[in-house]
Amino acid sequence: YGQLDLIQTQTASSVSSLDFTAIKESTYNVHFLTVNNYQASSDNSIFSIQLYENGVLETASVYQVAIQGGRANGTFSEYKSSSYSGGLVSIGSGIDNATASSCNTYIYFYNLGDSTKYSFATYQCSYNYYDNAVYEMNFGSGVLTQASAVDGMRILPNAGTFSGDFSLYGIKEYS
Repeated sequence: YGQLDLIQTQTASSVSSLDFTAIKESTYNVHFLTVNNYQASSDNSIFSIQLYENGVLETASVYQVAIQGGRANGTFSEYKSSSYSGGLVSIGSGIDNATASSCNTYIYFYNLGDSTKYSFATYQCSYNYYDNAVYEMNFGSGVLTQASAVDGMRILPNAGTFSGDFSLYGIKEYS
């Protein structure tokens, strides 16, 4: 109960998107994604995760997101949308593309394989903000506002390409 089972690890190198299409959605009610050393080719970058519903990528404005950000210089911000097409999560408000800079995050996903429920996600991340390389943290959540069986996810940046290590886990439920 509560054990993490590795589903898949992928290393991205200068790609424009990365798909997880075998997420074992009928086995796990909760999924956990770790993102290590995400590096963007474009300055002022964000990345999002769109979901596959029965094999079809959902790109319409049917996602809702709420995000809080805080910078080491004392600046705080929020972003929210009730009709977002970018995906279930939108991570980073401007990731720096400097060689020594990277974004690291973890994301929990809930109800992905349950066709009778909405799919939710929560996350936390840290990175250098592109404007003067100030440290920033974000935390947020999102929802796909339609009940559907989600069977995959796509990670994509708002511009350019990205690199990094991505590991998807399932979390065992008590049975």
